Amino acid sequence: MTILPLTYLGSTEYFRRLYGGECVIDLYEHYVKQSYRNRCDILTAGGPASLSVHVVKGGSIHKRPVRDMRIDYSKRWQHQHWMSILSAYKNSPYFDHYRARFEPLYNREFTFLADWNTALLDRLFAVLGTPPDLRFSDSYVEAGSADCDLRSAFEPLRREHPATTGDTYEQVFSDRFPFVPALSVIDLLFCEGPAAKEFLLRPSTPPASGISPLR
Repeated sequence: MTILPLTYLGSTEYFRRLYGGECVIDLYEHYVKQSYRNRCDILTAGGPASLSVHVVKGGSIHKRPVRDMRIDYSKRWQHQHWMSILSAYKNSPYFDHYRARFEPLYNREFTFLADWNTALLDRLFAVLGTPPDLRFSDSYVEAGSADCDLRSAFEPLRREHPATTGDTYEQVFSDRFPFVPALSVIDLLFCEGPAAKEFLLRPSTPPASGISPLR
């Protein structure tokens, strides 16, 4: 079994783990600032860009369970995120096909970050196909209780990502940039459409750089 954090529009490598075997998403781990729990990366005309969900701050948020993190709507981050996604992917092969599945969520307010992330995850599973062995924890999952603990692995500041592979696909701005790995799975979905799940199910291969995948 693999322990994973709950992410905002998780990366392709995150989804490879979800489809790779039995997983549990820990809703009761402590929130980690500047992590993919409230952030995702997309590819824009100017290069890779991060989108961050605004959360209510104050107190010791690093000691607060992810399940209890509230979303801050004092700024129009949802509108900004959707405009960024629209600008980045409006010319991708499958954006128009999936647009109606995601856009309504960006016009709806969720009180808790976990509910927002889960709603997006459910929507992604609806178009990709639900992983057969996924559950959400109802309490903190103790370290050592699973074969693989990746709660701290998927972080923006890490140079390496778990199971990073040498596989590529045609990205929207491939005429401007070399292939950018580990972007949000929506990059893969809008570019590859129905073939996205097949990409996620491919056996992992070593990355071109020769860096060994994290265990």
